[in-house]
Amino acid sequence: MAILARIDHTKLRRWARPFLTVCIIGLFAVLIPGVGATRGGSSRWLVAGPFNIQPSEVAKLALILFSAHVLELKGRRIREGREMAVPVLPAAGLVCLLVIAQPDLGTAVICGAAVFFVLYLAGARFKHLAMMGSFALMSVAVLALNEGYRRARVFSFLNPWADPLNTGYHTIQGQIALGSGGFFGVGLGASRQKWSYVPNAHTDFIFAILGEELGLAGTLFVIAMFALMIYLGIRIARAAPDRFGTLLAGGITGWLGIQTLINIGAVSGLLPITGVPLPLISYGGSSLVLTMAGIGILLSVARRSRF
Repeated sequence: MAILARIDHTKLRRWARPFLTVCIIGLFAVLIPGVGATRGGSSRWLVAGPFNIQPSEVAKLALILFSAHVLELKGRRIREGREMAVPVLPAAGLVCLLVIAQPDLGTAVICGAAVFFVLYLAGARFKHLAMMGSFALMSVAVLALNEGYRRARVFSFLNPWADPLNTGYHTIQGQIALGSGGFFGVGLGASRQKWSYVPNAHTDFIFAILGEELGLAGTLFVIAMFALMIYLGIRIARAAPDRFGTLLAGGITGWLGIQTLINIGAVSGLLPITGVPLPLISYGGSSLVLTMAGIGILLSVARRSRF
């Protein structure tokens, strides 16, 4: 974040295509037996000595940078269907397919949504966006119901108490943790649910533990801080000194906003469980580093903005 905040964001354009290419190679590599590390049934990591690298986290920022660069060069030609689609949609589709193959549908949804935000800000026609959005929603629905474990998550979201010790366990335990906190929580570090009750308490379900330890007041404060970050991101995008900065800042803000919404929605039972981390809070090196990198680019655009 400190480094990228001091680099002129326009200089990042030269790295857009190479950055995305390296990410795609990494996404292919994690699917190769013996190269990618498999945990919990998912092949998402590359191991380099003491470091575990998750290419799908890097792909979020790479797609946004690539889309902003290409769409800024196209200018008003983006209003034509073919100019809007090529090469952004094929690149986004390839990345999403590779992420789904890991399997990681939640991250694929975030990647697709981030590109959608950049297309919207670039001035794509509403009918083109509507067609793309409809196709994406149908694809997500088919993928969610095609795999047994995803289908179980959807049904458990509709009625978690139908199978409280299996498919509905995550949702129920997360809600118990949130409800146990009351208004002001049981105290920081005093959670009981994190001791083998709430699965992934330090990653995907960290918000439930925050709710138990800090209560309703703490969760509302966390949500308010995320809302403030999104608001400031929107202001930075609107005040950016150039169109590339607007697309880049808008895409990063959309990425952080939709990921926050998906995580909190899943933990609270408002959305099906997808397994994406809560930005800046969930444990995870790749996620934290890339989130901070995205915020650093936002700060870089802000340093040169016309507030």
